Amino acid sequence: MVVITSYAVAVFMCFITMLCWGSWANTQKLSSKEWRFQLFYWDYAIGVLLLALVLATTMGSLGSLGRGFLTDLGQATITALGTAFLGGIIFNLANILLVAAIDIAGMAVAFPVGIGIALVQGVLLNYFKNTKGNPVLLFTGVALIVVAIVIDAMAYRKIPGEGQKNTAKGLIISVIAGISMGFFYRFVADSMAPDFAAPAPGLLTPYTAVVIFSLGLLLSNFIFVTIIMKKPFVGDPVPLKDYFSKGTPRLHMIGILGGAIWSLGMSFNIIASGVTSPAISYGLGQGATMVAAFWGVFIWKEFKNAPSGTSRMLAVMFISFIIGLGLIIFSGAN
Repeated sequence: MVVITSYAVAVFMCFITMLCWGSWANTQKLSSKEWRFQLFYWDYAIGVLLLALVLATTMGSLGSLGRGFLTDLGQATITALGTAFLGGIIFNLANILLVAAIDIAGMAVAFPVGIGIALVQGVLLNYFKNTKGNPVLLFTGVALIVVAIVIDAMAYRKIPGEGQKNTAKGLIISVIAGISMGFFYRFVADSMAPDFAAPAPGLLTPYTAVVIFSLGLLLSNFIFVTIIMKKPFVGDPVPLKDYFSKGTPRLHMIGILGGAIWSLGMSFNIIASGVTSPAISYGLGQGATMVAAFWGVFIWKEFKNAPSGTSRMLAVMFISFIIGLGLIIFSGAN
């Protein structure tokens, strides 16, 4: 299989993760006027699994290092498979709750609370499991990214009509989503062999781990998405027949594309973690919030009606984010 050994290449792959994780939601935005989120999410989950399978049968099956995908799958223990599968279930629950929190409380509350908790908790859990990298640089970088997320929220609340939906329910859901999101990566990392080039028996290579993770995500949809279709947090129930009667090939492809984009980011992040460490990979990947902010500022023009002074806040936000990313990168460079 293809194994990354260069720190610079691994960091580049983590930047791809940021771009993917910060961009996939654009596909949901493109279809939101025609397609309820619950219906979009079925195609999203399919796209996550399809891309994982493509990478596993190509990059994960070529070369002389490690184990090929099918060989790796055949030798894996139930514990390793179950751990990666559980990671997919936990992520799916967190992702669905985060979107629900955005619907209820607004982006300005849900994102900084949910992703802020996930970022700090995820880095802490992964770092103390694998204490690789300079902790001062790592945690200072994480703190600056959290500051950038908070400033983003403050700027967003200045937009007329935004930030007015803050409710106790939305805040509670955001906290639960953030805690869940902070846990999922640790389960996937625990299912993998520490040495990707010569993986220990019973454990998974990163390619296999992402496939099993994706299966957990897709199959848990039958529980989580079915529930929120029948009893959505906001709006009317969504009949399952709408997926077939209202879904055009274009809408289905948009959802699958969204899932594939997210899955590419997840795969690259997990592959890079063998060089950078899970804590650094996860910390860089969760910088995706700022990529999403970039889309909102420069492409979707979400701040065009914001009052004066907002542009300065956005500038501070991006500066804090860039410095934070730099510190995280340098924390693992020695």
